[in-house]
Amino acid sequence: MADQPFELKNLTVLIVDKNGYMRRMTRTMLLTLGIRSVVEAADGVTALEKIRTCNPDVLLLDWDTSVLSAVELMQIIRSPGVFPRPDLPTVMLTSQPNRSYVMQAMQVGVHEILLKPTSSQALHDRILSAVFNKRPMMKFGKYYVPQPRTIGSSSESSNSNLSAGDLLAAAAIS
Repeated sequence: MADQPFELKNLTVLIVDKNGYMRRMTRTMLLTLGIRSVVEAADGVTALEKIRTCNPDVLLLDWDTSVLSAVELMQIIRSPGVFPRPDLPTVMLTSQPNRSYVMQAMQVGVHEILLKPTSSQALHDRILSAVFNKRPMMKFGKYYVPQPRTIGSSSESSNSNLSAGDLLAAAAIS
C-alpha cells in the first residue's frame, strides 16, 4: 500500500502464535502493509527471547499461546525494572470474542485487541493505534497498563477515586 506512513516500513513486528499457518497469514498481511521486518515465535518462552534479541516495535500476541499463556507472557513483559521492554506496544489477537478475555487482556496491559480472523486494514489500524498513538503506561495496583483512553488529562486528578474495575471497564469499552 503506497499511502502508508513512512514509519510503518521501519517497524519490527513480533508475531507470537502457536499456529504456523496463522503466523504466515499475519506475516503476509504485514508485508502487504509495507512492514519489512517481521519476526515470529511459536510460544511464550521463544517470544521473551525474541523481544530481548530483536527489540521489536510492536508485539502481535495470540491469546492461545503455548508454554507460557498470553496472560503469563504479558505479566512478565509488564514488569518494569525486571523485563527490558515493559512498555512494548501489544496487540492481542483472539478468536474468542468473550468479555472476560477482553477484561483479562486489558488487565495485563494489552494496548489493543483484535478478533481473528482479521483484515489487513484492521491490523493496520490497531498497529497504528498501539505504536503511533501510544498511551502512557501507568502502575495501577499490581498491574502496569496503558492509561485508559476515556480518562483525559483534564481529569487526572480524579484518577485516584476510580477502582480497578472502572479503569478496566473504560479501557475495554473504548
